[in-house]
Amino acid sequence: MATDQENQSPEVPLLLPPLPAKSDGAPTLDINSNGSIKFDALGPLVVNSDGTLSRISNWTEMSEIERARVMRVLLARNQIRLANEEKKLDQNRAPITDTPPFG
Repeated sequence: MATDQENQSPEVPLLLPPLPAKSDGAPTLDINSNGSIKFDALGPLVVNSDGTLSRISNWTEMSEIERARVMRVLLARNQIRLANEEKKLDQNRAPITDTPPFG
C-alpha cells in the first residue's frame, strides 16, 4: 500500500530570475571622496530609518528625470540615516575601564 508521501510528486523549488547581464556602462556615483558606488539594474540601496536596507521596487519603470531626482534625495537621506546609525553604535559601546567590575 502506497503512503501519501509516495503519491506526491517531489516539490521543485521556485527559482529567482537570472540577474541582468553586467554592463560596463553602469552609472557610478562619487560619495564625499569616500569611494564610489556602481549601480546595477536593481537600482540604488535605500537605508531605512531602522537601519535596514531595501531597494526601490519601481526603479526600472522610472524615467531618467525621476531617477535623477530620487538619487539626489536618496543620497542626502542615506547619509543622514547612516550617520544616525553610527551615533547609535557609539552610544551602545561600553567604555573600557581598567578596574574589574566587582572590585
